[in-house]
Amino acid sequence: MTGAGAPGASGIIKSLRLVEERAIRIVGVDMRPDAYGFAFVDSSYTVPAGTDDEYIPRMQEIAEKEDVDVILPLTTAELQPLTASRDEFDAAVMVSQPAALEIANDKARLYEYLADQNLETGPEYRRVATEPEFTEAVSELGYPDSPVCFKPPVASGMRGFRILDNTTDRLERLLTDKPDSAITTLEEIRPILTSSETFPELAVMEYLPGKEYSVDVLAMGDSVGPVIPRVRERTRAGITFEGIVEENHELIEASTAICEGLNLEYNINLQFKYTSDGNPRLIEINPRIAGTIIMCVGAGVNLPYLAVKYALEEDISPTNAEWGTRMVRYWEELFHSPAGELDHVASIQPK
Repeated sequence: MTGAGAPGASGIIKSLRLVEERAIRIVGVDMRPDAYGFAFVDSSYTVPAGTDDEYIPRMQEIAEKEDVDVILPLTTAELQPLTASRDEFDAAVMVSQPAALEIANDKARLYEYLADQNLETGPEYRRVATEPEFTEAVSELGYPDSPVCFKPPVASGMRGFRILDNTTDRLERLLTDKPDSAITTLEEIRPILTSSETFPELAVMEYLPGKEYSVDVLAMGDSVGPVIPRVRERTRAGITFEGIVEENHELIEASTAICEGLNLEYNINLQFKYTSDGNPRLIEINPRIAGTIIMCVGAGVNLPYLAVKYALEEDISPTNAEWGTRMVRYWEELFHSPAGELDHVASIQPK
């Protein structure tokens, strides 16, 4: 399992530890030698960044040494190099084929694909690469009378995401919003975007004020296994801290059509938001396991393990989600002693 220091690593490790069908040995890798997930795995190694030329050779070295059966990546930057080198591993690499990844990872290409396939879940958007195109796009999508969003076409989590909103009180926002707020204005953001010699490529899209959903799918190429939508009730920096697993057939059908159409595989996460008049729009696809997939496990569907079984070419048994399951997430600490030992504080459960 890569990304052992990623926020969702602990939940995915828990999911695999819950399996009773077989014993699972977890080898964790991360760029940081003090990644917190190293405390919960059976063996751990540091690796270069996914974009580094030495990443794949290092991963091959570890996979051979540990005799691993599957490679489960948690971070976006590793997907492209892993899928390009998947045939060089003896282990099953849990990443979709390169052609599917190229569309799923690029929001602008994804929106173009949805339009070409006449799938109505695509948002209204513009792909821009210059300041005049950017200014024109935000204007066409309703700014300054209505909010407009933008984000780099290829990015992970909330990185680069901003909402242009000229309809709120800027003083109130300054005094009440936390410094990590994504809301800004065209006047504030234009000097930053034009400060470089090259204007960044951006996907500008309509603002979606409705409910936000995250849908976890076990994708199997031209078919899917379980599809579990969950409402994102409260988030921090793009990570769900409160949510409910919901039997939303509209999103189940839309996610199924998109995953099958793109021929995606393994654990796939789709992010939807609703328009003001109640229509779902696909914001992005994360063609990897989601950090909050533990919600599905809490509802009775162990999607991480089912994806491992799919990677091992084993049969997937039918599952039944306990719809309405609610999750509330909280912080937990791990301590490194001066001697290098890892420990937790005592349990807070009453004696």
